[in-house]
Amino acid sequence: MSQLLRMTDAQLRRARGLIRALCANCDHGSCLLLDDGYAPCPCPQMLTHSLLCRYFRSAVLPEDRKLHGEVARPDCGRRCPECGQPFLPRSPNTRYCPTCAAKRTRRHKRAWAAKNRGRP
Repeated sequence: MSQLLRMTDAQLRRARGLIRALCANCDHGSCLLLDDGYAPCPCPQMLTHSLLCRYFRSAVLPEDRKLHGEVARPDCGRRCPECGQPFLPRSPNTRYCPTCAAKRTRRHKRAWAAKNRGRP
């Protein structure tokens, strides 16, 4: 990764919640990987807007699909043609984000029903 990825304040708050809940190396705000045995070292991922911790990027961040799509893979994911938001597709042929896909399905079913109403 040549460039450090940055998070907004709202994304950082969500990431901190993920770290507290799911990170195996975080012990009450201290990073066990950086602990030298003398003094607890604060978790650097909880202090910065950059994605520094490899463990967080590979093991913790993918648990929140929306945050992962917004932060870790802004160019690798897809953008919804309806709303323009980035999202992680669940299958290779997924074109729309889940919200827009549901709206689009309802809209097409409604148009089909209106077109075929009254046909024998």
